[in-house]
Amino acid sequence: MIVCLAALSAVAGTAWAEPEAHTPSGFPVPRYVSLKFQTVNARGGPGDDHRLLWIYHARGLPVQVVAEDSEWRRICDPDGGLAWVHKRTTDAPRTVIRMQMRPLALHSHPKESARIVAYLRPKAIAGLVKCDENGWCKIKVEGVSGWIPSPQVWGLDERPQCGTVLRTEPQTYSEH
Repeated sequence: MIVCLAALSAVAGTAWAEPEAHTPSGFPVPRYVSLKFQTVNARGGPGDDHRLLWIYHARGLPVQVVAEDSEWRRICDPDGGLAWVHKRTTDAPRTVIRMQMRPLALHSHPKESARIVAYLRPKAIAGLVKCDENGWCKIKVEGVSGWIPSPQVWGLDERPQCGTVLRTEPQTYSEH
C-alpha cells in the first residue's frame, strides 16, 4: 500500500486553454505523465522556495500536466489536487488508476463478454499498454495484462481534470 500524505491546503484553480506544443518542454498541455519516485514534494508554486503543500508517496501515480515552466510542472492528481513538482520527478510512461471503490475486471479481449483474467483493486495503479478506437484499453499490473473500458480508470481523459480543491485527508494508492 502506498500513501499520499496531504496537508490542509486550498489550491487555486487556473484558466484552461486549448492544448498547444509551444511549451518549454515542447509537449502539449494538458498531458499525462507519472510520478518517477516514491517520494515527490508538491509545492504551491514553481520553485523550492514555495510552500510545501503535501508529499506524494506513490511511484507511478498518473498525473496530468496542466502548466509548465522550464523546470517545473503544474500537475493535477487523481483526487483533484493541483500542485507544482520539479520536472525531474515526472516520467513519460503512462499509467492509470482505479478511482472507483469496487474492483475492475480485466478481460482477455476488448469486450465485456471476454474471459476475466484478473481484477484491478480500488486505488490501484497499472501501466497503460495501449487503447483501441472502441474505448477499450489494455493495462498491465504485476505481470498480468487485460482489457478494460477506458472510462473505468483515471488517466485517459485528455480534457483538463482539475479545478479548485481543498485537501483535508491523506490519500491512499497502491501499486496493484
